[in-house]
Amino acid sequence: MIVVFALASLAGLLVDASNQTSQSFGRVRHSDRVIEIAQQAMADLREAESGQRGFILTHDPAFARSFAERMASSRRNIAQVVALTADNPLQHARAGTISGLISQRGIGLREPLALSRRGRFEDAVAIIASGRGRDLADAITVRAQAFLEEERVLQTNRTTAADQRLARGKQLALIGASVVALLVAISFALLIRSIRRPLGTMTQAMTDLGQGEKVRIDTAMGSTEFTRLATGYNVMADRLEDALAEQATSERHLQIANAELHTNGAMLQERGEVIELLGAMAHRMHAARTDDELAQIICVFVPRVLPELPGALYAHNHSRNLLVPIASWGGLEVPQDGFAPDQCWALRRGQSHCVSEAGGDIVCGHADVPDLYHCEPLLAGGEVIGVLYLQGALNKESRFSLRVLTENISSALVNHRLQRSLREQTIRDPLTGLFNRRYMEEALTLEIARASRSDAPLSLVMCDIDHFKRFNDEYGHDAGDIVLQAVAGVMRSRFRDGDVVCRYGGEEFTVIAPGTSAEALMGRVNDVRQAISDLTLHRNGSTLGSTSMSFGIATWNKTMARDGLTLMQAADSALYQAKREGRNRALISRIAA
Repeated sequence: MIVVFALASLAGLLVDASNQTSQSFGRVRHSDRVIEIAQQAMADLREAESGQRGFILTHDPAFARSFAERMASSRRNIAQVVALTADNPLQHARAGTISGLISQRGIGLREPLALSRRGRFEDAVAIIASGRGRDLADAITVRAQAFLEEERVLQTNRTTAADQRLARGKQLALIGASVVALLVAISFALLIRSIRRPLGTMTQAMTDLGQGEKVRIDTAMGSTEFTRLATGYNVMADRLEDALAEQATSERHLQIANAELHTNGAMLQERGEVIELLGAMAHRMHAARTDDELAQIICVFVPRVLPELPGALYAHNHSRNLLVPIASWGGLEVPQDGFAPDQCWALRRGQSHCVSEAGGDIVCGHADVPDLYHCEPLLAGGEVIGVLYLQGALNKESRFSLRVLTENISSALVNHRLQRSLREQTIRDPLTGLFNRRYMEEALTLEIARASRSDAPLSLVMCDIDHFKRFNDEYGHDAGDIVLQAVAGVMRSRFRDGDVVCRYGGEEFTVIAPGTSAEALMGRVNDVRQAISDLTLHRNGSTLGSTSMSFGIATWNKTMARDGLTLMQAADSALYQAKREGRNRALISRIAA
């Protein structure tokens, strides 16, 4: 009874000490949470400011979305801090002040953001550059630092109090344990005589069980306690036997799961390598400037993504009535004239089509009949832009690689076409379709550099439509546009593919003719001049009459300026000489500056 009373008293004291210590550490954790959430609120505010500036500076909408998300998160977190400090009036008031300042800061940040969303980016940048709102931001920072410093002091005090309570609890436990140990020792000394035999029996049984022998104890042990222990031991031994059997089964299952995990890990590693390889391919494809560069990238990377599978990539031509080959690999030879879209079942159905065994499915008209093959349509924005043809059968992992591959190629093809379209828009005259003056100046500088290195001849033609103003004055500017388009069509069809035909401005045109002297070029120019003179122009069923052009031709030499200005002046001088001599003629400049 004495031992029981002592244990009960000690337990009561320890429980009370434990409760006090737990409460102290709870207050410490509360301060930790307040500090953590307050710091997160400030971090969210800084990220919101970064998102606002990122959108204003880069015009990327993702930054605007980041601003809204971070600003909302900052307000939620500071509101939570206000709620958590309700038990501390001073900190509660400080948190409320910071919350109000954050709301004001959010309003100030939205003003330049709203201007940017309306396209007024310069006004938004001006507001940021003016430093408006910086005092408010500094005030938020100062008050937040003061709040956090006060909370850290409070946290330190609470930690010290908790440590002191814990130390007292340890002392109480040591003293109580010593007293109880003494009482227990006395009690055990009295009881040891009555428990030696049953204890020895149970010890021997446990030893035998530890050595793997199946032993059971007779439950008639002479006392209720040892009888219960013997019964419990027998139940434990039975359960242990069942557990060992279950363990053996679990080990077999674990081995199977480990083998599957190893297989899946290898598969994931292989897929990771494929994705990394496709990332490198996509980066290069998006940087390609020409169709040849795009084809080279595809021929280098696709055989590495899908080894031992020859194939070809087809894309729609401009008329979308043929699929023409862009690239082929693995030794596969494909007809360069392509095939019609209705010859491919993948394009007809808008999904994969494969023949994995002879006679297993309908064969596409563009495929060789004996071959096993796979056709994968290339889709972008719901539109079919091409097809990937692979010769051979695909396994499960190849299908994963193929799916990711087609997504990358589709995106790259769309990007490539868009870049090419944008470049055409920047270098072409929209009315005539000829190169514009900017492109002419760049091309002339480049051709002069080439002629200087190779000593090959380079000639320039400056030409002008005779009496062009008459068409505009008599028939209107739309008639003038008809004349310009008709003349441009003749020039485009009569000059060589290597000649650069440009609209210089108004009714003036320029032709850069690499590898040709002025004398050799004269015959071609006269053919163009005669063809233009033979034109009969019409508008809305009425005849506009005929027109003619005058031409000035000059050949570059190394005494001329390398920027092309001297060459253009020489050709222009010959043009005006042709105008003075009666128009509708071509003259060669003899100027050599």
